[in-house]
Amino acid sequence: MSKTTGRFLLIGLPILIIAGFIALFVILGATQPRPERETPVPRPAAVFVAEAVQSPVRLLVSTQGEVSPVTQIGLVAQVSGRIAYVNPNFTQGGFFEEGDVLVRLEDEDYRLAVTRAEALVTQRRQALVREEAEAELAAEEWGAIGEGDASALTLRQPQLADARAQLAGAEASLREARLALARTRITAPFNGRVREKLADLGQYVGPGARIGEIFSTDTAQVRLPFTDSELGRAGIPVAFRADSFEAAPVVTLGANLAGAWREWEGRIVRTDSSIDPQTRTLYAIAEVADPFGAAAEATGAPLAMGLFVEARVPGRSLETAITLPRSALRGAGQVLVARPDGTLSVRTVEIVESSPQRLVVASGVEAGEFVVTSPLRGAADGMRIRALDSDGEPIFPGTETVEPAAAEAGEPQTANPDANASVASAD
Repeated sequence: MSKTTGRFLLIGLPILIIAGFIALFVILGATQPRPERETPVPRPAAVFVAEAVQSPVRLLVSTQGEVSPVTQIGLVAQVSGRIAYVNPNFTQGGFFEEGDVLVRLEDEDYRLAVTRAEALVTQRRQALVREEAEAELAAEEWGAIGEGDASALTLRQPQLADARAQLAGAEASLREARLALARTRITAPFNGRVREKLADLGQYVGPGARIGEIFSTDTAQVRLPFTDSELGRAGIPVAFRADSFEAAPVVTLGANLAGAWREWEGRIVRTDSSIDPQTRTLYAIAEVADPFGAAAEATGAPLAMGLFVEARVPGRSLETAITLPRSALRGAGQVLVARPDGTLSVRTVEIVESSPQRLVVASGVEAGEFVVTSPLRGAADGMRIRALDSDGEPIFPGTETVEPAAAEAGEPQTANPDANASVASAD
């Protein structure tokens, strides 16, 4: 082999091999099948819906308040003395009846004062009898020996008036002594319970000393705040006072008590005298008769003072209104409506009543339409959805998928391509 041939093999052969590999890769790349492009079809969001119902509606106003007694007083000593007796029921939470003696002070000094006053009255009465007799005798003597008109002093009229005045003063002292004696016995002015006990057996108290605090169990009250719109729905005038307890508007008070939900029936008897300047609300006063007796027997538990209750007041009646589930409300005043073509419609509604149980609207939704009740993130007007009833069955069969031709052609997947409205999902 010549030197020229050897050099050619050493340089050209690797080049030929590399060129062959390149040509092979080019041929393979040119002859392999090209992958088909497929446009992804968005899957409609599945949502639960409920039908909007049109029917006569009785509006309901919900509010809250704290139970308090209508009558609550502090027991105060009017005289001084050591406490000699305390009623066993005069203890915090104790029950008592009208006329029961709750506390009695030592009364020996006051009984002695009554005795002294009685003796003084007897003396003054005898003195008056003597003066009357002497005045009568003086008149007879003047009639027998006197001439003309006798003077008042001759007839002993000043002495008689003084005796009568002294008797009146002694009788007043006797009444005062008896009144002080009676005040050593502190009695209950009504049926009630003891809220607080501030003095006990053997303690010395003076006039004005607080002995305890009691409240009446005949009637309980709840102050319920109402906004202006709530007053309108409830049909309660601003300056309202019921003619009688039986004719007053009914209110249902409810609370969790002793592990169970309890309800008591009350009556709204009046409204407050002015609007609260802090909250701009007007308070209505609801009363419950015999909260520890008949009312307790009706519901299985007494209406305890200090209990925080929820109040429901039946309001005005509407002949036609649209009722929706409360879960249909989104934000401050929007609902999502499922259209028969499988798309979503964002509606702004006029809310008449909103409660945990229902939503009453005056406009924005028509009867028979279906509103979305389940959470839906990124909801927008025109987005495709899959509407399901409470059993998970489709409401509008045949609208759950997007036509492939429309997807391949690049058409928008909304019923309204220019729509840009959106609402936040309800958490």
